[in-house]
Amino acid sequence: MTAGKLIDFDDIEKDIQELIHESIRVRERAYCPYSNFQVGAALRCDDGTIVTGCNVENAAFTAGTCAERCAVSKAISEGKRKFRGLAVVANCVEGAITAPCGVCRQMLVEFGDMPVYLASPDKKKVLRTSLRELLPISFGFNGVIFE
Repeated sequence: MTAGKLIDFDDIEKDIQELIHESIRVRERAYCPYSNFQVGAALRCDDGTIVTGCNVENAAFTAGTCAERCAVSKAISEGKRKFRGLAVVANCVEGAITAPCGVCRQMLVEFGDMPVYLASPDKKKVLRTSLRELLPISFGFNGVIFE
């Protein structure tokens, strides 16, 4: 079962294509000497700006940071709190896509639902989904965030 819809890159709006291109660009900056698994994330802020992040590994594996959390932390540190969308691209097997881990989903959902675009490295496959589809029942101090 797939959450979302597979779409062709060429059929996506130009601003979403730009978001995917930015996630591919920043993926090359990933620091991943242990897994060699590069991930890039690009977050479109409510004001239209794009904030990017890449994964940063550490020998103490739990000290590493995922690309999605890197991007949202960077955005928050720049005073951004509202987001319009997220694109994620990893250097996985050709034609495959990678989704945010559970920790990243929970961190992102703190800022509300948004469209999420998961693209294969070659951009032949793009899955359009949302945080709500990726994390239908999230943790929140006031109960379920999405009602």
